[in-house]
Amino acid sequence: MTQQPLGANMATAGSVVEEAEDYSFLPIIHDVIKCMDKESPDVHQELNKLKTKIQEAREQISAMPGIDMSPSLQESKLQTLREQVQTKNQLLQKYKSLCMFDIPKPS
Repeated sequence: MTQQPLGANMATAGSVVEEAEDYSFLPIIHDVIKCMDKESPDVHQELNKLKTKIQEAREQISAMPGIDMSPSLQESKLQTLREQVQTKNQLLQKYKSLCMFDIPKPS
């Protein structure tokens, strides 16, 4: 496995999150049920829409960063990243306490 910069993963994750909001199946399922109740010939069209939506969701899941990693490896990576954030926050607080910077107070 190759190491990627954290920013690259975050950019990819951000675009995935934006697209994820569009994957609600309930409206399409509702349309399918309505067509079935009315015995409409549009049932096949609505079912095809649902199949397409499911396929798009599968492709999106397959493209997610870290999906190829085991859950334990994901947990390990998450723990490492949390430790890095904690260390960086501690360093930031240390540097702020040195009073080397004039930090304007919000007005």
